[in-house]
Amino acid sequence: MSEFWLISAPGDQENLQALERMNTVTSKSNLSYNTKFSIPDFKVGTLDSLVGLSDELGKLDTFAESLIKRMAQSVVEVMEDAKGKVPENLLANGGLKEKMKYLKIDLTSFVTHFEWDMAKYPAKQPLVSVVDTLAKQLAQIETDLKSRTAAYNTLKTNLENLEKKSMGNLFTRTLSDIVSKEDFVLDSEYLITLLVIVPKPSYTQWQKTYESLSDMVVPRSTKLIAEDNEGGLFTVTLFRKVIEDFKTKAKENKFTVREFYYDEKEIKREREEMSRLLSDKKQQYQTSCVALKKGSSTFLDHKVKVTPLGTPDRPAAGQTDRERESEGEGEGPLLRWLKVNFSEAFIAWIHLKALRVFVESVLRYGLPVNFQAVLLQPHKKSSTKRLREVLNSVFRHLDQVAAASILDASVEIPGLQLNNQDYFPYVYFHIDLSLLD
Repeated sequence: MSEFWLISAPGDQENLQALERMNTVTSKSNLSYNTKFSIPDFKVGTLDSLVGLSDELGKLDTFAESLIKRMAQSVVEVMEDAKGKVPENLLANGGLKEKMKYLKIDLTSFVTHFEWDMAKYPAKQPLVSVVDTLAKQLAQIETDLKSRTAAYNTLKTNLENLEKKSMGNLFTRTLSDIVSKEDFVLDSEYLITLLVIVPKPSYTQWQKTYESLSDMVVPRSTKLIAEDNEGGLFTVTLFRKVIEDFKTKAKENKFTVREFYYDEKEIKREREEMSRLLSDKKQQYQTSCVALKKGSSTFLDHKVKVTPLGTPDRPAAGQTDRERESEGEGEGPLLRWLKVNFSEAFIAWIHLKALRVFVESVLRYGLPVNFQAVLLQPHKKSSTKRLREVLNSVFRHLDQVAAASILDASVEIPGLQLNNQDYFPYVYFHIDLSLLD
């Protein structure tokens, strides 16, 4: 499953034993895979400031999740011809340490082996400053995302409009890809070639009557140059001074003169515009010519520091030097930007989760700071109810009212604005990596 439960309990001996009981039960019952979730010792500040931060972090958490989902969807749109490869482009590169920034780390591995990035978000700074750094980073990514996707959508719209013009019927479609210079009498002071749309059942009538629809029509000057399901596009050459009379007579006979005058420069411009838009759109996404070999690693063994509660799978090896050098080759600028900044936003989001656990744990369990955070990954959807029951049973002593409210939806929790379904005896936050659902 791509769902995680991030919980915490006080770090005293009694609750550490409760955590071990939880781990034993969930392991034996095959309910979840559990690992400790490492969170630094932050500067606490005042409890009043923590209350304010708790509210701000909640809003920022929601914003960050929405942002990465929008970015994931943008990757889907850009990779419209290769949607099956989207997941392999939604990674948390550079997640664990600066020296590992070139490695391809999948989202699940990043979460289960989370390490706080001290270089980017120094834990010795006041919490307010750390949160402000994260907020500014996410806001800048959103601003850039809006401008880049707006430009891409404009490009797509312009291309779609041109494509629609080339896909319509003979009455509406562009004719630049149908006609040629040889179809027209050009540079004549007296003569002009018109294009006439004739219904298919009227082809014979057209051939018999077009020369007599008006004076001064050039004999045997008609030619069929294109057809669709409804009719054909014919040329006819006549003297300029009888154009209006010819149009009137043609209309009376249910022949339609298409308003089109051959302009070589305009036709060339339209063709070049179509080619340019197609090229620009394609250039925003090019499949990377370098891919990790099947079964290759997400990060190096000796680089991962994790304290398991259960028995974690060992991560595999990383990219080779050659693969790192080739990373990004063949990718268009928009896809490359999305990949890099999706990774940055995702990493920031998980750091926000860590901050929320810290702040909420201090507010819930008090000072001095002493709690243990644990990451649970339910094995399957059907086991989540049983897993919740186990957690409630193990930690009900932390908050009897909250424990009772889980069993009885009518119980209100005094002093809390949260719905009782979102509040548990232990600190709890949800992480869902189903970003494309």
